[in-house]
Amino acid sequence: MSLDGVVLHAITSELSEKLVGGRVDKIHQPESDELLLQIRNKSENFKLLLSASSSNPRVHLTKSSKQNPQTPPAFCMLLRKHLGSGKVIGVEQPSLERVVIIKFESLDELGDLTQKDLIVEIMGKHSNIILVDSSKNKILDSIKRVPVSLSSVRQVLPGLPYSPPPAQEKRDPLNVELEDVLSILNASDENLSTHKALYLKFVGLSPLLAREICHRSGVDSERLLVLLDHSEKRNLAEGFISFYRDVRLCAFYPNVVRDRDNLDVLYFSSVKLTQYGDYPFEHFESMSELLEYFFQSRDNRDRIKQKSSELRKSVSLKLERILNKVEKQRLEIAEAEKRESLRIKGDLLTANMHLINKGDSSVNVQNYYSESLDSIEIALDPRLSPSENAQRYYKKYNKLKTAHGLLAEQIEQSEVEIDYLQNIIYAIDNCTEVQEIDEIKEELVSEGYLKKSSLKNKKSSSAPSKPHEYISSDNYHIYVGKNNKQNDQLTMKSASKEDLWLHTKDIPGSHVIVKTNGDEVPESTVLEAATLAAYYSKASQSSNVPVDYALRKNVKKPSGARPGMVIYENNSTVYVTPDKLSVSKIRKVEPS
Repeated sequence: MSLDGVVLHAITSELSEKLVGGRVDKIHQPESDELLLQIRNKSENFKLLLSASSSNPRVHLTKSSKQNPQTPPAFCMLLRKHLGSGKVIGVEQPSLERVVIIKFESLDELGDLTQKDLIVEIMGKHSNIILVDSSKNKILDSIKRVPVSLSSVRQVLPGLPYSPPPAQEKRDPLNVELEDVLSILNASDENLSTHKALYLKFVGLSPLLAREICHRSGVDSERLLVLLDHSEKRNLAEGFISFYRDVRLCAFYPNVVRDRDNLDVLYFSSVKLTQYGDYPFEHFESMSELLEYFFQSRDNRDRIKQKSSELRKSVSLKLERILNKVEKQRLEIAEAEKRESLRIKGDLLTANMHLINKGDSSVNVQNYYSESLDSIEIALDPRLSPSENAQRYYKKYNKLKTAHGLLAEQIEQSEVEIDYLQNIIYAIDNCTEVQEIDEIKEELVSEGYLKKSSLKNKKSSSAPSKPHEYISSDNYHIYVGKNNKQNDQLTMKSASKEDLWLHTKDIPGSHVIVKTNGDEVPESTVLEAATLAAYYSKASQSSNVPVDYALRKNVKKPSGARPGMVIYENNSTVYVTPDKLSVSKIRKVEPS
């Protein structure tokens, strides 16, 4: 889902109403491709979010804040210079293009009144935010510079004249009459579905809204346009005009449509999506409120994934090396397990020394270790005496015996390390905050997997992240750790001895604590907590996942154990099948 021209029209209308006449109070650049402007207007403070993210570009008002870098980026400093204390004098959208122009009026260094435009282009990976001196039509700078090496068609660099994105050969739907639409529909002779023909002919019209217009007009959106009769085309043209009459009048209805289980958002729009009938939907008071709701978690997830990818790659590489090492150790231990034949040959040589002469390269003796007393040929070193040949076999035997013990010990240590690194990868994949990534990095530094330089630019004053919190159907609080640091804190410090502890059996995952308050926990709460333990584990996509549970007093952390690693006793096991729907039914406490 992306922001189409109609959604941006609603946003432009909202920003014009709330921001025009206001003054810029603060400018921040929390991300390399994102700006946050605080604008005060009519005794109210507004936060304007402008994002040129390649995956989630957008413009809307927000109530959220982000941690800013200690040193403001150059583009942020430039904006403060040109727009600081500036007045918003207009918010425009050319036609229904995916471009928003925010116009500012401010005093320059000489005290003269100047006008600057902050242009936000919402174009997927080509999205950008450009500051333009509108009196000279000159680019002052942009959040993403586009040199000729990136685009031979349109460069975006300081000093160049600003040219808008290449115009599409489409009609402006806000400036057409009924007969114009009919003419366009009748002139189309391509074998296109009706809704596709619409969005290819008109600017700012997404496939979603093209289907909506067809639905409102009583026309099958998938039917070929050339197969519609005159009456159907007229109905479609009238539906089209009626739809855009509401857009022109800013009669917006911000809403999202959810799936049948009322879990995930399928679509959003600034107009009511009637085509989805009885699907669950939710109405929002403003388009900004809707976009913040939709994009906030998605954008946060994408940024965390981007920031954690290098860390995950590093840990995965270390895990792969250890897995290869264990594989080789297992082959070596399999060879070492064949050592008994060496001892037998030493015994047989000792018992048959009278048959061996120095210089012999082999000897055939009766194998009295075999039930059938078969004859066995034993290779000899002709340079050694019979006794020395026997000792040679004993030495090989003892060497492999020692190696077997060492290898078994090394494999056991490696398996502990494998479990630990798999838990780390699981924690990285399930980070919901940037602070959690920093905590994992801290842990890896303390365990010797990363160098201290990997923690550059981290603020030591950052508050520790918090575990997930749920409330069961029986009103018991359930806490779910997100990483090893949280798991240790939750289990070994926060939980009391009579609380219930849960964890997937032999599977990387989160520690789960049920606060019992000294009561006996109902089976329904145990099952809900077990479902959370399975959902927040590597087995989240599996069925019949075994989850162990025990009283916290039966959970111990061995001396020297790695973060998140515990042992437990007197436990029971329950089998659950985790899924998003069952987890959504457990009430979650949102962090304050």
